[in-house]
Amino acid sequence: MNHTKRTAFISGAAQGIGRRTAEILLDRGWTVGVYDISDDVAWAEGRPGAVTGHLDVRDADEWREALRSFAEAAGGGIDVLVNNAGILYGGAFEDADTDVDERIIDVNVKGVAYGAKLGLPYLKESRGQLINLASAAAIYGTPDMATYSASKFAVRGLTEALDYEWRPHGIRVAALWPLFVDTGMLDGVATTGTSRLGIRLTADDVAKAVVDCIDAGYRDGERHTPKPAKIHYPVGLQAKLLFAGSFMSPPFLTRFVNGKLTTKRKIGF
Repeated sequence: MNHTKRTAFISGAAQGIGRRTAEILLDRGWTVGVYDISDDVAWAEGRPGAVTGHLDVRDADEWREALRSFAEAAGGGIDVLVNNAGILYGGAFEDADTDVDERIIDVNVKGVAYGAKLGLPYLKESRGQLINLASAAAIYGTPDMATYSASKFAVRGLTEALDYEWRPHGIRVAALWPLFVDTGMLDGVATTGTSRLGIRLTADDVAKAVVDCIDAGYRDGERHTPKPAKIHYPVGLQAKLLFAGSFMSPPFLTRFVNGKLTTKRKIGF
C-alpha cells in the first residue's frame, strides 16, 4: 500500500453513529471517508484527514465512484470499510406500505452487500477489515420492527459467510450488535420493545465500540485476526445478555423471553 496512515471509509456518516465513529478516527489521525446521502457531511469539511462525498448506498455505481474517489484522495488504499448506513420504522408489519419495506431492504441489505462486494478489491490489497452494523434485532425476530429485524438477520448472515470466504485474503469481517440507540433513526419510533427495554445507548457508546472492534484487528501496528476469531460484538449490557442467552438457552426459551420483552401480545411456550 502506498498510503502512509490508516484509512477508513464510513457510509451513513452525516450523523449519529457514523459521524461519531468518523470523529473518533479523525481525532486519532486517520484519513476518513465521510460519505452519506445527506449533505450534512459538511460537518467534516476542512477537518484534517476528512474526505467527504455523496453516497446513496442503494446505488452500486455510486458505491464504485465513492470508493474510487476516496481511495485516490487517501493515497491509494482503504484499510477499514464500515457499513453503517441504515434505516428503520416501528409499527405493525401489516400497517406499512410495501415501499417502506422495499426501502429498508434496499438500504440495510443491498447497501451492505454492495459495500462489501465493491470494497473487496481495496480490502484485499490492504488485508483490511469490513465492519458491518448489525443489531440486537438479529438475535430473534423483533415484533413491530419486522422488516428491520429481517434486514439485520441478513447482515448477520452476510458477515458470518464472508468471515469464512475472505479469510484466505487476510480480510477480517465483524459486526456490531447494539440494542436501541438514541439517534435520529428512532425519532418518532415507540414500540413495546423501546418502552420495556428503554433507549439506553448513545451514538458515542456505539461509535466507541466500533473503534474498539477495529482496534481488535491490529496488534503492534499490524493487521491480525483475533484468536479465537470473534466476529459478533454486542454493544451494551442488555445486548450482551440477550446475545449470550440466545446461545445458552433452548430456542423455545429465547422465543419466550424475546416475546415478553418486545410485545404485549399473548406469548406462550
